Amino acid sequence: MISETQILKSLKEIIDDELGNYKNKRSITVVNRIPDTTKIPIEKPNYWLKIPDVICVFVDMINSTLLSANKHDNSTAGIYRLFTSTAVRIFDEFESPYIDVKGDGIFALFNSDQAHRVLAAAVTFKTFIEEEFTPRIKKEIDFTIGAHIGIDQKTVLVRKLGLKRYEGRTDRQNEVWAGKPVNMAAKLSSLTNAGELLVSDRYFDNFSSELVLKSCGCGSDGKKIDLWNEIDLSEEDKFDFDKAYLLKTRWCSIHGKEYCEKIIELDD
Repeated sequence: MISETQILKSLKEIIDDELGNYKNKRSITVVNRIPDTTKIPIEKPNYWLKIPDVICVFVDMINSTLLSANKHDNSTAGIYRLFTSTAVRIFDEFESPYIDVKGDGIFALFNSDQAHRVLAAAVTFKTFIEEEFTPRIKKEIDFTIGAHIGIDQKTVLVRKLGLKRYEGRTDRQNEVWAGKPVNMAAKLSSLTNAGELLVSDRYFDNFSSELVLKSCGCGSDGKKIDLWNEIDLSEEDKFDFDKAYLLKTRWCSIHGKEYCEKIIELDD
């Protein structure tokens, strides 16, 4: 236990106050959908919302740590802006209720009835990376950069944590999503190489349509082939599931738009 002579009195009071909040019972309210951020609580210290089966798609840059803000500030700034803004705007266009940026990573949350829309969003961003982002950066500065992409689905707890106000500002707070989806999606993405999308088996279980499971037939003499490869994760103790599914394809240059529209309609 921290003594009164160990740290400043004002800091001891902060710690004692938070320990008091910790000892109090939490109040948890179940809601069926991701709420608007203005509806996510911050006033009551022990009040949380619980949302079943939230889907998270997580993306971040491959090789971003090799970018230098000291030597190549203009290029680095442009790359971050192109990657991040495009991801945010694509996920927003696919109606993600919540999007957040963490460094060079972006995660978008979707409701359980948007499972096919999530896939369409992820493949759209994947197509942008492979068709536009990676070759453009390679041509301009001779640097290879891509995207890690992962998706998971499970129940979350959420509330705002931080300070409600500070000298008229409200920026010292943020939503905290407690649970597996964001963490697992990020860990899945870390296992991917350029051109790959990795999803958990519990998210993959949403799929039964051939539109999602098989190709359009282009490039294989009209034969529709399986798109997904099962990955064994039973030896990976950082996951709470044993299987994942790997997708390497992007939108077909001939049928991509058509398939995207049809896949979205599967959520209706």
